[in-house]
Amino acid sequence: MHLKSKLPEVGTTIFTVMSQLASEFKAINLSQGFPDYECSPELVQLVNHYMKAGYNQYAPMAGLYSLRERIAEKQEKLHQAKYHPDTEITITAGGTQAIFTSIACVIQPGDEVIIFEPAYDSYTPSVVLFGGLVKAIELSAPEYIINWEEVRQMINEKTRMIIINTPNNPTAKTLAEEDMEELINITRDSNILIISDEVYEHLVYDEKKHLSVSHYPELMERSFITASFGKLLHTTGWKVGYCLAPEWLMKEFRKVHQFEVFSVNSAIQYAISDHLLDERNYLEISNFFQTKKDFFSNLMKETKFDLLPCYGSYFQSVQYSRISDEGDTDLAKRIIREFGVASIPVSAFYRKGTDHRVLRFCFAKKHETLEKAVIKLAKI
Repeated sequence: MHLKSKLPEVGTTIFTVMSQLASEFKAINLSQGFPDYECSPELVQLVNHYMKAGYNQYAPMAGLYSLRERIAEKQEKLHQAKYHPDTEITITAGGTQAIFTSIACVIQPGDEVIIFEPAYDSYTPSVVLFGGLVKAIELSAPEYIINWEEVRQMINEKTRMIIINTPNNPTAKTLAEEDMEELINITRDSNILIISDEVYEHLVYDEKKHLSVSHYPELMERSFITASFGKLLHTTGWKVGYCLAPEWLMKEFRKVHQFEVFSVNSAIQYAISDHLLDERNYLEISNFFQTKKDFFSNLMKETKFDLLPCYGSYFQSVQYSRISDEGDTDLAKRIIREFGVASIPVSAFYRKGTDHRVLRFCFAKKHETLEKAVIKLAKI
């Protein structure tokens, strides 16, 4: 039998490869982005309560209404943006599903989608699956700045969507006010839609401010915002996220969502809804991760790695020119085998495998995990 692959260029992700190597060599895994500490015990108790209370059947297709209300309240409080819980917010099976569905509901064969690399690895295959054409613009490394003139030159009548990610994975950079103004000017009077991947919206450091597209009416009216409770609540395995969009876009989003997953875990939605009643559960998380970031960066001063700026997310990227001239994938694998620490080579976030000799470490770990890892890294 013969099958023509719809994703012939896609193989095993670098995250799986590195995690498998880490397991094989019993290495400390700072590659994949997940915490090695527990989430809130109170949140777990809430989930348990609702499961025992019988909330174990289908939730509404769009998600629990009270949870959508909490999200609307949060968005208005933080970004002065009003979304109607009934028609403009949908609970999804994680942030990646929200991204996939946003692409699926609008991209037609031949549509062009602009992405910025290094980019989260789900963007390109999702566009390709629906016949879209990915137009990648590489950020200027190591500052990772968008060249907006290059964006202007790439836009044409086939451009249907621009995907942005702030704070960015893997660069840990945040977009600035000037970037948002450029995006407004470029998309004004056009049919270009935006996906704003804001899964790390609450993980912003060093007095930087998260700029959501929802804060800008000209962008809000044409944007899908995708977000994740996994990053916010240290529960990546629960796979619960959400999408915000104006009603005319959300209507199309839900047409796909209902046949893709239909609805998301009921008991967890009830628990998160209750958990978000205490604003401290999302307002204080940046301080929590600021401490981890500072702790890790101070430890890394004992190594020969050179840290790149980290303004958001829970990833620290490093250059290693003082260590080796190896390609980043080769070095990352060697560090696992010889020194027992797993990272992610940033070339994996480029379609062409562009290699700026940068590795990415996840610092969403216990302090003792980070200490043990850096003791090993300092031997390189």
